[in-house]
Amino acid sequence: MGLKFYKNRVCFNVLANSVQNATDIYEAAEGHVLVGLLAKNYKTVEEAIQDLNRYAEAVHGAVSVGLGAGDPCQWRKVADICRLYKPPHVNQVFTAVGYTRAALNNDDPLINSLVSPSGQPGFVRISTGPLSEGYQPGLVPIDTAIAMVKDMGGNSIKFFPMKGMTYVEEFKAVAKACSEANFCVEPTGGLDPENYGEILRIALEAGVPKIIPHIYSSIMDPHTGDTDIEQVKQLWMLTKKWVDACA
Repeated sequence: MGLKFYKNRVCFNVLANSVQNATDIYEAAEGHVLVGLLAKNYKTVEEAIQDLNRYAEAVHGAVSVGLGAGDPCQWRKVADICRLYKPPHVNQVFTAVGYTRAALNNDDPLINSLVSPSGQPGFVRISTGPLSEGYQPGLVPIDTAIAMVKDMGGNSIKFFPMKGMTYVEEFKAVAKACSEANFCVEPTGGLDPENYGEILRIALEAGVPKIIPHIYSSIMDPHTGDTDIEQVKQLWMLTKKWVDACA
């Protein structure tokens, strides 16, 4: 089944500490969720693919291949995973989107492109690769960044790190541009059940066609490493509330 958006608008992305945790997450969100597996957590591509197969079987294919805290050094491993496994959703740095689409040899998976706040609404930093991040920030207008991602075969802007509501004014500009370009948006970094509704509302009211918020550590049990199922249920309730309100 893979990607399942509530009313064709929202599917949120969380982590799981085990196959059972993933199964519980999927059931709690009634399938409107992606379970992220991070390349950084695996020594080899083969190990990652073994886990992807196990998790995908448990959650009807609703898995996402991630970098791991936006680590640009994981870009090649993500792309190499995609050569052998075709996930429905892939996280990638801006500079490696085209490489990854070619590795997939498939137009179907959704590939996001990691761009970062610039400090100036309407502009984003696209220098998010392992080499480029160490140079003077590459700042471009968000509509230009979206066009470049489209050129490379990407489908979505991953805006990271949001640091909760710190960059909300920049996120508003990103959401507006994504709406105008009929492009997906993925707010990431510091999202929690308290700010989730407001961030989601901004994107929905802007008219973004599809939204994939990422909520990670804030809903994880620090003792077990599991994602808290009650908080997943809360996110699912908030998702329905805001999508229905903005319909």
